[in-house]
Amino acid sequence: MRRLALLLALLPFAAQAQVDPGEVQAGPLDGGKMWLFEDPPTDYLEETYGFRPDEAWYEHAKLASLRMPGCSASFVSPNGLVATNHHCGQGSVIQVSEPGEGLLDNGFAAHSLEEERPVDDLYMDQLVDIADVTDEVTAMIDAAGAQTDAEAAAAATEAVESMEEAMSADLGDGFTVQVAALYNGGRYSAYTFRRYTDVRLVMAPEARLGYFGGDFDNFTYPRYALDFSFFRIYGDDGQPLHTEHYFPLSTEGVNEGDLIFVVGNPGSTSRGLTVAQLETTRDFRVPIVLQFLDERVVTLQAHLAEGPENPDAVRGQLFGLLNSQKAYRGRRAALNDRYIMQRRAAAERDFRNDSPAAGELIDAMAELQDQRRGLGEEDRAFRMLFNRRYGAALLHRARAAYEAGQAGIEDPDYAAVLEVEDRPASVELGYLTSEIRGIRGYFEATGRALPDALAGPDAESVARRVFGSSVLSSAASAEAAINAVSLSSADPAIELVAAFFREFQGYESASSGLDARERDLARRLGQERFATYGSSVPPDATFSLRFTDGIVKGYPYNGTIAPAHTTLFGLFDHHYSYGADSDWGLPQRWLDAAGNLDMSTPVNFTSTSDTIGGNSGSPALNQNLELVGLNFDRTIEGLLRDYIYLPDRGRNVMVDVRVILEALENVYGLDDLVNELTTGVMAE
Repeated sequence: MRRLALLLALLPFAAQAQVDPGEVQAGPLDGGKMWLFEDPPTDYLEETYGFRPDEAWYEHAKLASLRMPGCSASFVSPNGLVATNHHCGQGSVIQVSEPGEGLLDNGFAAHSLEEERPVDDLYMDQLVDIADVTDEVTAMIDAAGAQTDAEAAAAATEAVESMEEAMSADLGDGFTVQVAALYNGGRYSAYTFRRYTDVRLVMAPEARLGYFGGDFDNFTYPRYALDFSFFRIYGDDGQPLHTEHYFPLSTEGVNEGDLIFVVGNPGSTSRGLTVAQLETTRDFRVPIVLQFLDERVVTLQAHLAEGPENPDAVRGQLFGLLNSQKAYRGRRAALNDRYIMQRRAAAERDFRNDSPAAGELIDAMAELQDQRRGLGEEDRAFRMLFNRRYGAALLHRARAAYEAGQAGIEDPDYAAVLEVEDRPASVELGYLTSEIRGIRGYFEATGRALPDALAGPDAESVARRVFGSSVLSSAASAEAAINAVSLSSADPAIELVAAFFREFQGYESASSGLDARERDLARRLGQERFATYGSSVPPDATFSLRFTDGIVKGYPYNGTIAPAHTTLFGLFDHHYSYGADSDWGLPQRWLDAAGNLDMSTPVNFTSTSDTIGGNSGSPALNQNLELVGLNFDRTIEGLLRDYIYLPDRGRNVMVDVRVILEALENVYGLDDLVNELTTGVMAE
């Protein structure tokens, strides 16, 4: 009977793979379920689940939710206590760690308010107001009198920035405004955020628990990660912030089949792209970025193996790169999936049929993508060049010096040269080699002779020669040369930049022109889509507050079935199955506490909710707006959600509040924190 149930569960996937292209149809939810708070789908929720939220429900969900750099979070007590993911707080853990503490590996727990550690430059935003500013922004764009697509795109950008600046100025300190171009500019919403800047770390488990399974388990399920951390926001009076709106923890959690809501700030999606744009993304953009990530991962892994002075910082960078690498591999797989592309094509056909004006715009976008393909070799060489975070510092200095020298003045301004910080030598050489390889590849692919500055047996030899002979190889030697007025255009690094800079500038000019035209076409398509379908299709994600509904549910995978929940039994089994020194090894304190733990406690669970990057740390809530989990990942099958939402393909993954409480009480001995989470009362 169990084998029959499994076979029946797998049938939709088998049938899907064998569908005739002519029979593929778009679904009503292909555009996803990242609903807007300003236009919630109340009727849909009632029709689908028999649940009709009122205005107070939406308002509470909005005000109890928070946004932090790159992630989401939420208030979980009336005393400013905030919950988010461990990986969202990882940088903060590294920052507050004193020499020798190793808090990333050892974890951190404040046992009193005095022990909570301020995190410099960390802020959290609370959405307090939403205004439809479509008419105002549109009027500003029209007043610009744009004559070309590029001018129209520039006018739209200027209008948004101008409105953000004006609205923020009217509000004063402590507030910030984001004007989001929904539907690519078919509609504009102004989001006013209250910004909190006094944020302190309260608790974070060991990285082994927060990132349990390492990159092996990233974007997979079943999972056993305790990906949570706690912060506290303090008010202007220096005391814990009192907030009326927060999500109390549900000690009962959720069961399979339960309705949940995930409230957070999805970063970006590409569900509004035309098929021609998706094909360009598949053939050029994703492969280029993936190669960039692959090369940087290799470089940083080699550097980490050398035993750097600050390994936690390197591990933090590597975590981000590996996460992006896996995500882009998932995007590549999605864009090479014929069924997905056929389903997107079906949606595009429907759009053409429903809106005659859309067809002309879609055709214009296809023509523009043909022009983009003509820049293919330049794209491969130059798209990722001069990357601020993962590019060679030497090339950044050389570019700044070259451009200063080209200004044609007697005393060039080299301030930009001095702003570039050093990288470890092995990292610098790795990045420089990758960049030179790409530039050499451009000359070779276009059948042109290599300039002398790029000549050599291979890219690595050129990188070593330039790095070993240029005064721009370090910040100190660059500053000394500038102060001595001895920096010359004959410097090997400057000569290297000069050898390809004309081609680079030509590419930048052509690409930026195409970008501007593409933005304007996308804006006009968005206007047409919104005029045709209204809010029945949510707009692409804009890293602003959304909510999504879903059902707690396992799924068939790899020939078997993944359960809706995992438990502590599985967490400990992984430790003993893979070994203490593996990515699944548990710290000693967890082994010591094993006898005090309820091994049936749920650890992670999955649902059909529509989430993406930026939703990390988002609260997962029941209908009563009680916290049942924290969203932290998607399954590998769910990476296609950049382009389409298919609830039967993939799940989002959450850490269950029940394991958080179990761990806080029986592993970390944080009874006061448990009491605050369950009663709202903060220890004095």
